[in-house]
Amino acid sequence: MMRLFVDLDICNSCKECKAICDYFYHEQNNGITSLREYATFATICRHCEEAPCVNACYHQALERAPDGHIKRYKMRCTSCKSCSIACPFGIIFPDFIPYLDSKCDYCLGESSKLPSCATSCPHKAIEVKEVEEDLEKNIFLVGEHLAVHTRKWSREDLQFSKKK
Repeated sequence: MMRLFVDLDICNSCKECKAICDYFYHEQNNGITSLREYATFATICRHCEEAPCVNACYHQALERAPDGHIKRYKMRCTSCKSCSIACPFGIIFPDFIPYLDSKCDYCLGESSKLPSCATSCPHKAIEVKEVEEDLEKNIFLVGEHLAVHTRKWSREDLQFSKKK
């Protein structure tokens, strides 16, 4: 199955995103921000039991989803960045929480051409390709249309490293 593939190791190292987004509702906004947020929350977020980010949000814009992941309600978020400050691990980057935000729809099936983000990223951090989950290569499926390459954080890894 063709998926949007994001290499977060490369993507998060950029100082400024140069990739172009085809999201047309808010031209000043880049859907890649929401794509990075979603991928990071799904793979790198520690999903703290007490979730200081959720507790710090004055507008109830963050909550723990039934699957355990942290979810942000963008229409409630005022971009106060309280969650970013409260996160003890620095996972919620301030650029993830703009007031006006777009949503990545993966542009898959829209036309026969590749999405602009995949063709315009100078570092090839975003691609459209046939990819399956491969835990040994740190490739994780996030939802139906997204695959992410990154080192996924897990409590098991932490417990294993403490035993060494």
